[in-house]
Amino acid sequence: MASIEILTIGTELLLGLTLDTNSAELGRALGAAGIAVARRTSVGDDPAAIRDAVAEALARTGTVICTGGLGPTADDVTKKVVADLFGMPLDFHHDLWQGLIDRFARFGRVPAEKNRSQAEVPRGAKILPNRWGTAPGLWLEGQQGVAILLPGVPSELRGLLHHEVLPRLLSRAGGGVIRSRSVRTTGVPESTLAQRITGIEQVVAPLSVAYLPGLLGVDVRLTAWNLPAAEADVSLAAGIREVVARAGEWIYGEDDADLAAVVLNLARGRGMKLATAESCTGGGVGARITDVPGSSEVYLGGVIAYDNAIKESLLDVPTALLAEHGAVSEAVASAMVRGVTRHLGAQLGIAVTGVAGPGGGTPEKPVGLVCIAVAVDEEVAVSRAVFPGDRAEIRTRAGQAALNRLRQMLSRHAS
Repeated sequence: MASIEILTIGTELLLGLTLDTNSAELGRALGAAGIAVARRTSVGDDPAAIRDAVAEALARTGTVICTGGLGPTADDVTKKVVADLFGMPLDFHHDLWQGLIDRFARFGRVPAEKNRSQAEVPRGAKILPNRWGTAPGLWLEGQQGVAILLPGVPSELRGLLHHEVLPRLLSRAGGGVIRSRSVRTTGVPESTLAQRITGIEQVVAPLSVAYLPGLLGVDVRLTAWNLPAAEADVSLAAGIREVVARAGEWIYGEDDADLAAVVLNLARGRGMKLATAESCTGGGVGARITDVPGSSEVYLGGVIAYDNAIKESLLDVPTALLAEHGAVSEAVASAMVRGVTRHLGAQLGIAVTGVAGPGGGTPEKPVGLVCIAVAVDEEVAVSRAVFPGDRAEIRTRAGQAALNRLRQMLSRHAS
C-alpha cells in the first residue's frame, strides 16, 4: 500500500462551521506508517457527491478513509452510499444493538429508535469496534478496493485509527516511514531565506524541502519519504544541521519550538528577570510569555500603557518626549522599557508601541509601524518596522518581532 486518500464528509466542513482536524490526525499517523496521503477531499452530506468522491478515490489509489456520516440522523448517509457502491446490502446486527443499549444504560438513557441504523453493517464488511462512541468503524473490501469508514467525532476517530485501522494498514505497508522535521525562523522573508539555502535539496538528498510561511515566520520542513526509521532519523538530523549552518541567525528553534519559551530559557539560564511594557499589542507579548509553563520563574509582569497618561504615570515617559516624538517612536519605546524594568526590578525588558490600525496612520507613521525596545541590564536596543496585514496580524507580528529582538540580544550577550 503506497498511498491512500482521505475523504472528510459533512456540510459543516464546507460551510467553515467545523474545522477539519481529522485530516491532520490521519495525515500524521499515516505518514508515520509509511503510507503517503495522495489527496484530501471534503464533500457535503450529499449522497451523489459522496458516491462520486469515494469511487474516484478508489480508482486513483485503491484505498480511501472516509470520516463522518455514520451517525443516526437523516444527514448521516455515508454507510449506505458506500455499501451500495460495493454492492453490500445492510444487515442488522443484534449484538451491536445490544451494545448500544448497554452503553446508553451506563449514562441512564435509552437509545432512540433511529439509533438502530448504527447497528446496520454492510454484508461482508469488517466491524471495527468503537469503544469511544456509538458508531462502529467499518472496513469494506471488494473489487473496487478498500474503503475504511470512521466516525467524524475526533476522539472516536483517533481511538479507532490507532487501535483498529493502523494495525491493519501496517501489515500492508512497505515498512518505511514518512517523517518530517522543521527548522523555525523569524524576521526573514521567505525569498531571502530560500536564497540563502538554495541548492540544499541536492545536499540533503534524499530529503525533500518545503518552505512554510506564516505570521510568526517561515518554517523550513525537511521530509524523509519511505525510508527505514533509523535511516530517516539520521538523514533528517544531517539535514537540520545543514539548514542551521546556512541560516543560523534567523533560526530560533526546531520542530514545535515556541519563541517565548526560547526567550524564557535564555533568561533562566542567566538568572535574569523579565518585564514588559505594551501599547499597541495590548498585553499580547505578556500572554505569549505566560502561556509557557514555568514562566513565573522569569517573568515578573507587565504594564499595558495604552493611553499616554499611563505611559507618563506608570512608566515615567516624559511629557515633553511624547509631545516631541509622539507615542509611536523609538524614543518613547526606549523610555517605556527603561521605566518598566526600573519599576518592576527586572534585568530584561520588552516595550512595544505602534499603529495597529485600521485607522490612525499618517504618511509619516503609517498603519503597521511598530517601534520595539529591548533591554538587557543597562543596554537598550531600539528598532522600528512596518508590518503588513490587518490589526490582528500586525499585533501578532509585532509581538513575535519583540520576542525575537530580545532573543537576539540575549544570544549576543551569551556569546
